[in-house]
Order: sequence, then structure tokens, then C-alpha cells
Amino acid sequence: MANIKSAEKRARQAEKHRQHNAALRTRMRSAVKKAIKAVKSGDATQAADAFKAAVPKIDTMVSKGLIHRNKAARQKSRLNKSIKALRAN
Repeated sequence: MANIKSAEKRARQAEKHRQHNAALRTRMRSAVKKAIKAVKSGDATQAADAFKAAVPKIDTMVSKGLIHRNKAARQKSRLNKSIKALRAN
């Protein structure tokens, strides 16, 4: 544990930020999982709606620095690719 008052405050802030970031990350992962589940169900319109809901959450995590922009691009690309494959069938 920190001995200096400023270090104690910094430790409190770090824990608060960690919990907030964990909650945000969970929200994003849930949105992505919902989109994946919709794709697996085979319903193209439901999958597209879930994708549209997931994209802003993914982008928000990038702007907050919680995930890398390349990871976000990869996730969005893969989701979009799977939805387009559904529509093609």
C-alpha cells in the first residue's frame, strides 16, 4: 500500500478507472457476441441490426484507448463479412 498521500489518491483513482474500463469492455464484448449470435442464427436483418449496434461501441473503445484500432477494424470487418455472406445465401 502507498505511504504518500498523493500515491494513495492515485491508487484510488487507478482502481476506479480499472472498474470503469472493465464495465465498458464488457459492454463492447456483449454487443459483439450478440452480433455473432445473430449471424449464427441465420437471420440477416437481426444480424445487421446487432452489427449496427456493436460498431459504435467498438469505435468508442478505440477512442478511449481500451482496444487497439487495428483490433477494432478486424472485428468490424469480420462481422461485416459474415453478415454479407448471410445475405448472399
